[in-house]
Amino acid sequence: MWDAIMTGFEWLIGAGPTVMLPIIITVIGLVFGLKLGKAFKSGLTLGIGFAGIRLLLDYMSSNLGPAARAMVENIGINLDVLDVGWGSIAAITWSSPIIVFIVFAIFAVNIIMLLTKTTNTLDVDIWNYHHMAIVGIMVHYVTKNIWLGIGASVVMAITTFKIADWSQPLIEKFFGIPGVSLPTVSATSTLLLAWPLNWLLDRIPGINKINLTLKDVQKYLGFFGDQMILGLILGSAIGLLGGYTITASLQLGVSMSAVLVIIPKMTSLFVEGLMPISEAAQDWSQRKFKNRKLFIGLDAAIVVGNQDVITTALILIPLTIGLAFILPGNRMLPFADLAIIPFRIAFVVALTRGNFFKNIIIGLATTTAILYAGSITAPILTDLASSIGIEVAVAGGALFISSFSATSLSHSFLIFFAFIGPLLITMPIMIAVIALFWFYFEVIKPKSKLAKEEMELVSEEQSY
Repeated sequence: MWDAIMTGFEWLIGAGPTVMLPIIITVIGLVFGLKLGKAFKSGLTLGIGFAGIRLLLDYMSSNLGPAARAMVENIGINLDVLDVGWGSIAAITWSSPIIVFIVFAIFAVNIIMLLTKTTNTLDVDIWNYHHMAIVGIMVHYVTKNIWLGIGASVVMAITTFKIADWSQPLIEKFFGIPGVSLPTVSATSTLLLAWPLNWLLDRIPGINKINLTLKDVQKYLGFFGDQMILGLILGSAIGLLGGYTITASLQLGVSMSAVLVIIPKMTSLFVEGLMPISEAAQDWSQRKFKNRKLFIGLDAAIVVGNQDVITTALILIPLTIGLAFILPGNRMLPFADLAIIPFRIAFVVALTRGNFFKNIIIGLATTTAILYAGSITAPILTDLASSIGIEVAVAGGALFISSFSATSLSHSFLIFFAFIGPLLITMPIMIAVIALFWFYFEVIKPKSKLAKEEMELVSEEQSY
């Protein structure tokens, strides 16, 4: 029986998210009471939307990635930690001998939290468990203690599901996707810095008056502010900085324009496929758990196609390379993950409601944190890769590997060091920080929201 379960699990993981997602969504639809035909159609529609987005992201990566790397080489940055991309990190993660234990632990945590009503997120994005799992795998490699490794991934899971809950209103209000949360660490991690930075920027006189949106950009720039034209200009500029010919640069520009125009249409398929599942989930939760909402946890790929997100990312790519060059103490060379910066700033864009000025400021701050964390943890990650037989080729004189995922992400970095440090010191600090966030989002923020609504109601009554 166990062998059969493991074979089925390995097949599902090996099939990849485009096969996994329709199957899981179909099963969830049946659990929530949908008929087989409707559940399967919803799952397949969701899978088609995901496949479309992935195709466009791969298209963007295959065009923008080499151009960004050429830009790095053309500028001549020489650093000893190479960003080898999230795919390499995922390969390291799924090759670990303890990955099965960690995956089942993460899944169990999600179910227990749902049953105890400590989360409303039902995470079906099993493929992206690797973001939570790599932290435990690295802890296990350093400490040689499997329980600390599993514990680190469990804490990652608990905090990720809660951040997904707390950030869900951003998904619904800004991106217009109801009933969905995004427990993808590579996207949610930036909120640890973005939340306080956004709060701070809102309280700096003068700065808090700046609100430059995509519509404002289009208005002020006129013809050049059109989304297609912006894609053409930014894509062509990256090509020229990478030493491309004018023709090749223009081809890259057209490719970026195509991505900006087509990818929102793929995102709409997500909403179409999710609506029956979301409605069934809400009906089911109302019957089983009164006054409770359940959110389907999906891959952050469903929001990175937003025009504000893509445009901000295109601006941040050359700025990220500049940061790597000027930051004192940075050893990390941005490379393979430059093309997936949209994942890293999607929540920033939603948090600022598309304020381009804030997006760039906060985006640079979160990228700075990634570069430093990636530099610090690169030797451990490099040794881990070698220990399980994965040799990642490096170039440009780099000696170590890293990426814009794994323990380079602020969330993962902090949990990792809490578990490998002096536990009597780091554990209480970690628990205190988690408790502080939990108390704010579960107690203080709901009360302030309720008080605000009551004040608005009183104001309306007085106006009458």
